[in-house]
Amino acid sequence: MGCGYHGWMTIERQPLDRLRRIVTQWPEVSEKLSHGAPTFWGGRKTFCNFVDNHHGDGRMGAWVKVTLDMQESLVAADPEIYFVPPYVGHKGWVGVRFDRETDWGQVEDLLETAYRSVAPKRALKQLDDL
Repeated sequence: MGCGYHGWMTIERQPLDRLRRIVTQWPEVSEKLSHGAPTFWGGRKTFCNFVDNHHGDGRMGAWVKVTLDMQESLVAADPEIYFVPPYVGHKGWVGVRFDRETDWGQVEDLLETAYRSVAPKRALKQLDDL
């Protein structure tokens, strides 16, 4: 997987590995490269992108699909960790920094919320039956 992942081999990869461990436990989650970044899909829709120094912004983290209200609340509460990402921020996605002290419990909750917003009903039923 090193091919095409700009700069990841020289940077701590644990956050990406941890992100993968969280989301791949859910039904019908897949990972594909999209615009050069690992992108996680719940069925046929994306719910999370891993980003590392996207266009030189100096951040390592994830862009996570949430509501505009949730995005606003998170960014207001902790702008050192949460930010409005380019391209998808106007749709309610929130950026979460992994190059700062990260509350992985909260990240997991956000990821599950994002996954539930896009996953097929059959996958959600499987998840709820676990």
